Amino acid sequence: MLNNNFIKELNKTFPRENVLAEIEERYVYSKDASNNPYIKNSLADAVVFVESIEEVQSVVKIANKYEIPIICRGAGTNTVGACVPTNGGIILNFSKMNKILEINTQNMTAKVQPGVIIGDLQKAVEEVNLFYPPDPSNLKVSTIGGSIAQNSAGARCFKYGATKDYIIDMLVVTADGKLIRTGSNTIKNAVGYNLGSIFIGSEGTLGIVVEATIKLLPKPQCTQVIMSYFDLTQDAINVVDKIIEKKLFPSTIDFMDNNSIKTVERFYPTGLICDKDCALIIEIDGAKDTINTQREDICKILRKNNATNIQYSTNKQEAENIWKARRSSMAACTKLKPNVTTDDIIVPRSNLSKLIKGVQDICKKHSLTTCLVGHVGDGSIHPQIPIDYSDEKEYREYKIAKSEIYQLAINLGGTISGEHGIGLEKKAYISRVVDGGALDYMRQIKKIFDPKNILNPYKIF
Repeated sequence: MLNNNFIKELNKTFPRENVLAEIEERYVYSKDASNNPYIKNSLADAVVFVESIEEVQSVVKIANKYEIPIICRGAGTNTVGACVPTNGGIILNFSKMNKILEINTQNMTAKVQPGVIIGDLQKAVEEVNLFYPPDPSNLKVSTIGGSIAQNSAGARCFKYGATKDYIIDMLVVTADGKLIRTGSNTIKNAVGYNLGSIFIGSEGTLGIVVEATIKLLPKPQCTQVIMSYFDLTQDAINVVDKIIEKKLFPSTIDFMDNNSIKTVERFYPTGLICDKDCALIIEIDGAKDTINTQREDICKILRKNNATNIQYSTNKQEAENIWKARRSSMAACTKLKPNVTTDDIIVPRSNLSKLIKGVQDICKKHSLTTCLVGHVGDGSIHPQIPIDYSDEKEYREYKIAKSEIYQLAINLGGTISGEHGIGLEKKAYISRVVDGGALDYMRQIKKIFDPKNILNPYKIF
């Protein structure tokens, strides 16, 4: 437990209801969506709910004084153990710093606190005909602070990019409690080093983001979702290439393999066709007078490449019904075994079909079920593997398969994470994709920003 002096200072700073110290409370906030009992983590010593920048600074200054770890937490939806404590410390909870501070329609920007839920931000800006594209699958609960920490992306990354492409400025509390600004309120900024790019994706190991200024886009006039099925996965991958060759750029091109289709339909029936090898979900957007042309051009490509059962939405509800199937895939997998892991690998699109087949073969070899979904427009897939963590043999096979899957992605010119991050789950593999010299510089950067190693320690490397 924390020493008494720290507790006294903490209690002087915060109202009683904003500090959780009961063992049950600390246990709940010491887990995230990775929920892997085999990764090294410990119980937090306290959970603190902050409501202002000044409160964050106060906690950090006290933690720095006593050299106590601080682990920032949004909604805890990350799947790599990025916000669990490894050596006790303070869980800094941002659920009460959840305000959209400003939406500037003239500058097309928004200022937000880190606890703002991404889905809420999207709705708010769309009401004034603006658009925030990044859309992680759990956008109804995940926060902008967590999205910045992991550099989340989502299905629309193919056309619009990831979180890093929309953060133009941040206020960051450093390890000694100081407040720094990383950018400016302008869309372009060529002054000095790009500090923002260092903090985005750093998983809270370098500083604590307490405010972000976000670039917005004009809201597309129309969207439409197309779904089609294939008897061969290779035909589906060919479609992706053919669409791009024709200079067509859907906002999303997502993939479901046969196992994911059957699993979703079994537990969350949406009318999916279960005897096909895979399906593509393609969303198009743009000006109203272009949608029909885009759809017809894409459907023509689909038909030429052996797609079957092509359907498309005619209203918002139908579009949501199609996406419901894709977004339900992980929840459906949880019905197969007591636990489910979801991973994140990415390769150049030219090697995508090899990656998909390779992952399926590896899992089959190790007697593991895998439900593959992914954002195939940008070459990334998410193997979702139901597992019983209490079965030691199954877990051992899973660990071997996981290592082989990562090596497969690397051998195909890819990497071990496109949007989930590293956290604790993947830190043992980072040296496979980041050479020693680059890792040394990363460690030096960590020491410069956090000399006492109190900011989310022992994550990434």
